[in-house]
Amino acid sequence: MPEIAEAMSLAKWGPPAQNSKKAVTGKKVVSAGSQGKYFWITLDSPPHPVMHFGMTGWIHIRSEQTGYTRYIEKTKNDKDEWPPRFWKFQLETDSLTDSLPKVEVAFTDARRFGRVRLVHCPGDAIRQHSPLKENGPDPVVDKDVFTEEYLKQKMRHRHVPIKALLLDQAMISGIGNWVGDEIMYHARLHPEQYSDDFSDENIAKLFKSIMYVCDTAVGHLGDSDKFPDDWLFNHRWGKGKKDAAAALPTGEKIVFITVGGRTSCVVPSVQKKTGKAALPDTKEERNALEDGAESKYFEDKPANISGKAKRTMKTEEKYEQQPRQKAARSAKRKAVKGEEEEEEALPEIAPIKKIAKKFRKGLATDTKAANGSDTRTKEIQPETNPVVPTPDLGRRRSGRLRAKDI
Repeated sequence: MPEIAEAMSLAKWGPPAQNSKKAVTGKKVVSAGSQGKYFWITLDSPPHPVMHFGMTGWIHIRSEQTGYTRYIEKTKNDKDEWPPRFWKFQLETDSLTDSLPKVEVAFTDARRFGRVRLVHCPGDAIRQHSPLKENGPDPVVDKDVFTEEYLKQKMRHRHVPIKALLLDQAMISGIGNWVGDEIMYHARLHPEQYSDDFSDENIAKLFKSIMYVCDTAVGHLGDSDKFPDDWLFNHRWGKGKKDAAAALPTGEKIVFITVGGRTSCVVPSVQKKTGKAALPDTKEERNALEDGAESKYFEDKPANISGKAKRTMKTEEKYEQQPRQKAARSAKRKAVKGEEEEEEALPEIAPIKKIAKKFRKGLATDTKAANGSDTRTKEIQPETNPVVPTPDLGRRRSGRLRAKDI
């Protein structure tokens, strides 16, 4: 096995970086492993480096292709750039023979969500120690643990949107945002539906979809160029971009909603709710249905939802009501305009209506008398008309006038 000749780190491990370097230098690499978004290197003695990739972390091997790194970083002189940009940890092994040259490895993370730490435990017990023991089984490497029955039990004991449960690493390791959307799309299920309101048949479909998507993605080493053509992944990246595709090649529309605090890509004509959900369908979802019919579920607001869900629902209702409110304001303006025309036609009634309107707002009043002369006063006595009774004017405690029965 190769021996680590040198290790360097800019990451904030548990111990200082200098101690971390000493802890791994001279050790032999025995094996490597992964669970979800975690990757570790097993050495011949503790401690062992465990890396959490987060959203953008990855392992680079110099001059080798490793999944997402479908290219080798080049400098302006077209030479290999090493260490690669955004590196946080790198190590180099000794060269044992000509056929087994030295290996250079680097851990990178452009967004700094990743973590590198040393775990002090026997090499074969890494998964029984933090941080790995707090995570659920990996659908790819733990097929004996992650079963349909396991998924059913977890779903029955939680009352959360199913997409949120899939993203919970304590339940299932390794499912990220786009993977969760792909799973829900192939299962033909809606991400907002509550996890404890699925039938056994739908749970079986969901389990099958999880295994299919995860095995396929890992089988291609995360190389999206090799993903099947019918995957949602190939069409989901146009949100907010000009002239981006808003539908699948089959014509089914794509919409984006927020589930569990994450943006989710949904095809409403395919992914329909079959039970209770956290929120009703959005306006965009309803418009995207092929037949234009609204979902038969949740025509009324669902009960027993969280405060955050209520606030989200309130915000959505606000935006959905804006067109109706705009139309109402337009109708009101037209009505007011009609009243003004009526006032011009009935000069005797106009001053009274104008006075009442000003007093209701509690503002100083500027009015015009029926004969056209300006009258500016704080206490305006309307003209007496035999047809229209004089309003009963009183005073508030503040001294402002008020009009009654107008």
